[in-house]
Amino acid sequence: MRINFNKVFSWFILALGALYFFVPLYATFMFSLRAQRGEYSLRAYELVLADPKFLGGTVDGQFAFGSFLTSVTVALFTITFSLLLIVPTAYWVNLRLPKTRSAVEFVTMMPFVIPAVILVFGLIRVYSRPPFILTTNELTSNFLLVCAYTVLSFPYMYRAVDTGLRAINVRTLTEAAQSLGANWGQILWWVIFPNLRVALLSGAFLTFAIVLGEFTIAVFLARKTFGPYLALLIQDRAYEPAALTIMAFALTWLAMVVIQFIGSRGRTPGHAPTAGGPR
Repeated sequence: MRINFNKVFSWFILALGALYFFVPLYATFMFSLRAQRGEYSLRAYELVLADPKFLGGTVDGQFAFGSFLTSVTVALFTITFSLLLIVPTAYWVNLRLPKTRSAVEFVTMMPFVIPAVILVFGLIRVYSRPPFILTTNELTSNFLLVCAYTVLSFPYMYRAVDTGLRAINVRTLTEAAQSLGANWGQILWWVIFPNLRVALLSGAFLTFAIVLGEFTIAVFLARKTFGPYLALLIQDRAYEPAALTIMAFALTWLAMVVIQFIGSRGRTPGHAPTAGGPR
């Protein structure tokens, strides 16, 4: 009986990688269950969910968002702004301006070159003085935070959208929609977006993960988001940070399952996105 050493070695590397990934996760999970001495319980998770600084609570008769809900809200606005900016740009580059692809890719990769701490200090220096003062109240500070996160999402969102556009025949779909009388807004909404469903979801979930875990910009803009909350919790608690880590991991895997589910539906034989709006 001959042994395929390449196959055995491949399975060995896969098992080694799985152990490297899951053993610390398992240890963190078991540690999070030891909030009550001498027994395993979900006490740490109960304490986290009951903390008004996490999900929110009533303050002076009004409901105030906690760190997690604040991060989720900021993430939704960031995803919306990123899609409205990146999708038309990538679409136009692929359709009419292919020679500018290198320049656009260079611009979208700049967040990898410029550290977040430099970005936030630049934003504070520019937008804390006239004529654009955006750091003096909560609303404008949150708007500035969304803009900063939109910039951080460029490498991930643009790559996802550009990959999706290269997988479809943009020119043919555009000409077909124009022959049916669609304008540019209708083409983007009824033709491009449906065909980029999986790519948009991938970029959106990557952006969501970035916003959820970002720390530096939120701290310097004095925003009470999930990243600073977790950092402060680590200083005072032991079991609750471990519970939060497991919850964040579960949320990430749930997002991956959603992407896989929607992607598999999009590849169902005989099913194709519509190339036009309602008649």
